[in-house]
Order: sequence, then structure tokens, then C-alpha cells
Amino acid sequence: MELSPEIDEYIIKNLVPENALLAEINRETHAKVLMPRMLSGQLQGRILSMISNMLKPKLILEIGTYTGYSALCLAEGLSADGKLHTIEINDELETFVLKYFEQSEYKNHLHLHIGDALEIIQKLPNNIDLVFIDADKRIYLDYYHLIIDKLRPGGIILADNVLWGNKVVTPLAGNDEYTKGILAFNDFVKTDNRVENVILPVRDGIMMLRKL
Repeated sequence: MELSPEIDEYIIKNLVPENALLAEINRETHAKVLMPRMLSGQLQGRILSMISNMLKPKLILEIGTYTGYSALCLAEGLSADGKLHTIEINDELETFVLKYFEQSEYKNHLHLHIGDALEIIQKLPNNIDLVFIDADKRIYLDYYHLIIDKLRPGGIILADNVLWGNKVVTPLAGNDEYTKGILAFNDFVKTDNRVENVILPVRDGIMMLRKL
């Protein structure tokens, strides 16, 4: 959701500041990595942390690590014996991510998987408490079908970019597979009686789903 620069600045000023490690990931991502706007950033990061802290999850799954910012925010709420599995398809980011994971107080709880999420998800444990989806928009629904039976009752799925730059409410270009993927996901989950859902109009839209 587009906010005025003044409101955006006001919100950031009234958030808990980034810790030093997150601030460094933010800085280096913008300096060295392609498409830095894919980074969750301070506002979304604090939302992910808040939800994770409310749940105190033992098992978190993140689909789409990028440079590791969101994973570290989600890890802030892990229970003492909790684990976070995060999946990234781009092997060129592995060294970048692991460098920051090793500096984190949560390093022993973090497990980075490099490869195809559709294959890796099937090998992960059941009874997942919290899932964050921020990967290939074309196959959000495929991720969902794999995740839903692994999610415990009462567990939460957060899906990023479900407003997709407002393209969900504009005429669809015939070859726009990314918007088609988001629309297919949004349309399916709203009628899936296994979950209840709400869209939070934060940045590019976050769908929150709770398994019934």
C-alpha cells in the first residue's frame, strides 16, 4: 500500500529501531544485491517479529530467504528449542546469508536450504507453527497445497505481495503469469474452509491465514 512519504517516515520513526545486524543486512543488500526492494525492511520486519513473538513457535518455515533479513526477524520469536527452516533457490545468495546467520544469536536455530522449495518442503517436519511465503509468485498456490497439511491447527501462514503492486485490481495482461499466480492463490484461500484469512494492507499486502 502506497503511503505518503511523510506518513512512511512517521511510521519508521515510531518503530523499534533495527538492531545492528539487521541494519547491516539492509545496508549491504542495497549496496550489493540486485532488486534490493525485495528486502522485507524495518516495518515488515517488525510485523514478522511481533507475530512470531506472539506465537512463540517451535517450528518456522520461510519460503524465499533472499538476504536473510526476514528470517532473522522471524527468529526473534522462536521458543528456546525452536527451529527455523528457510529455503532459497538462488545459490549465489548462500554465502551472503550464511555470513549474517553466523553472526546472529539465533545461528544454532537457523537452517538454510538451497534449492527448489517444492521439493524441499516435502522433506521437512510436520506440525509447523508459522510459515512465511515470499518466493515465486507464479506458484504460491503450489506452496500452499504442500504446506497446509504440515501446518498444525491454529498455525499461521503469512503470504507476502498478495496485492502485487495493485495489479490484482487492474486489467490482467495475457502473459502476466505472476499476477495470475497471486490471483489464483487469493481466490483459492478465501473459499478454503480449512483456514480463515485477512489481507493486511502493509507495503505490497500480506495475507494472514490461520488454520482451523
